[in-house]
Amino acid sequence: MDHLTTAQASELLGIPVATLRYWRSIGQGPRSFKMGRLTFYRRDELEAWVETQYNATVSGAA
Repeated sequence: MDHLTTAQASELLGIPVATLRYWRSIGQGPRSFKMGRLTFYRRDELEAWVETQYNATVSGAA
């Protein structure tokens, strides 16, 4: 299993760490999990979340 820290997920997605933290606090954004006090994101979950965002917001001609 490939899991990323919040900072690594931020870099991969191009989304600020603070935004990921905020989304977590309000129950939005990509799924995350805790191991002890640390928060992680699974790479496959991030990729699925990006795909969902793409499918929900894509516009223009095919």
